[in-house]
Amino acid sequence: MLETLKSRMEEEGCVPNLDLVLGLLSDDAKEAALCDHAEKLAIASGLLNTPQGQTLRVTKNMRMCSDCHNTSKAISRMERREIIVREVYQVHHFKDGLCSCGDKS
Repeated sequence: MLETLKSRMEEEGCVPNLDLVLGLLSDDAKEAALCDHAEKLAIASGLLNTPQGQTLRVTKNMRMCSDCHNTSKAISRMERREIIVREVYQVHHFKDGLCSCGDKS
């Protein structure tokens, strides 16, 4: 599911922010590291295991990185789903490619 979403996002011009991954890694390794973030895995699992149109809810105990934030916005638009991510300091409500935080997280 993550590979399918990644391909669709690339077709729409959404690219991962590789600057967020520290270290002397290739761009492919950096992209793979970003794909392993918990919220992306949780959203992909939710898309596979819930009926179309159902709101996805994710709770995590860390802050969401900007790449995951942008990815969640894109997925909410592409899949026509509401995605709610509760993190340490706030709740993000993604719908139609927008976030309730106004991108001020």
